[in-house]
Amino acid sequence: MGWVGRLFDMRDTLVRIVLLDLSGLCYLFFGPHPGHSPTARQWVLAVLAFGLALVFHRRPVVNLLTQTALLATAIALLDDITVNQVGASWALLEVTMRAGRARTIALAAALLTVVNLTDSIGDPLDRIASGVVGLTLEVGVPLLLGLVIRTNRELGRQAIERAKSEQRRHESETRAARADERSAIARELHDVVAHHVASMVLRVGVARHVLTDLDPRVGEVFDDVHGTGTAALAELRRLVAVLRNPDGVRGDAALTAIEPSALPAALDATVDRARQAGVTVEADIDPAIGSLDAVRGLAVLRLTQEALTNVAKHAGTSARAHLVVTVRDGSVHWEVSDNGRDGSPAPVPPGGGHGITGMRERVEVLGGRLEAGPTGPGWRVRTVLPHLASAPAAGPPAMSVPRGRAASGTPHEPELA
Repeated sequence: MGWVGRLFDMRDTLVRIVLLDLSGLCYLFFGPHPGHSPTARQWVLAVLAFGLALVFHRRPVVNLLTQTALLATAIALLDDITVNQVGASWALLEVTMRAGRARTIALAAALLTVVNLTDSIGDPLDRIASGVVGLTLEVGVPLLLGLVIRTNRELGRQAIERAKSEQRRHESETRAARADERSAIARELHDVVAHHVASMVLRVGVARHVLTDLDPRVGEVFDDVHGTGTAALAELRRLVAVLRNPDGVRGDAALTAIEPSALPAALDATVDRARQAGVTVEADIDPAIGSLDAVRGLAVLRLTQEALTNVAKHAGTSARAHLVVTVRDGSVHWEVSDNGRDGSPAPVPPGGGHGITGMRERVEVLGGRLEAGPTGPGWRVRTVLPHLASAPAAGPPAMSVPRGRAASGTPHEPELA
């Protein structure tokens, strides 16, 4: 907005009145006054006009009435009424710009017109004609200017409202599109992924129930596969519920799905699962992690699961991994490193998955920064999760990581809600 726009902004009324008063003082001191300087009466009426304009700058109708009364007094007492004419005209401009009703503007213009016409009563026709021209300048110009400013302000307000309405519409369409996308993903998870996982869990359960004379080591493998599949179904059930109705889940279900006290056992289960896959894992886990908030607790668990899975995938089952989780000064220091594939760096497949990307996004949400890269022949991933100011409200029931043997009895196919 330029200085002219700011000059006629509704919030800058006092600035306009001050500038008007200063211009009036300049006229009294330096203006053309043929034959004489301003009289005492002229000074008194001018100072009253200046002062009352400042006092009533937030009340345009009252200011118009006072300025019009001073103009009528000046017409009766003075020869030079320029200062009071300008004050009354400016008061009409303020009323036109700021009045709430058109009737107020019309009455203000009519009042000022009547007062100005009294100056022409009894004058010859040539004086009356010049009076009409003066009336046009004193009433018509401020009225027209005020209406233009008022219209422009209303058009600007309407443009802002249209822009806001368009933004709300765009946001509504975006939310609807995201809801449709979430519903489609939920259907795919429920109808395809969950069906196959449930079928695998059922077949493993049947095999474990039918083959009673298995080698104990094979039985442990069956139990672990069955437990892992059951846990995966539980996670899928929770994920489908969030996708279908994200507003129906308190807090962030992806971040509050585990109780802090269950974190040490969940990490132990993750390490055991990696060892069962053949990876040698050395774990240094600080017992203080049991007192972490739910948000960072689940982040540590997810990071550990992803990192150990990557070790088995890229470095091979013969690799050695080292997990370190410590709590220092309220911050969680987490690191997983390995010695590579047979002592040589493991190449990362071109166009690989999104594991590191997902880990980095999870860490950045919590205010940390993930470092991932080669270290010697192996690979290292580490981060520091800073202390949270407040923990979120309790979310869904804590997830459980199954360990040990599956429950005995006739197996049945898990159900995905």
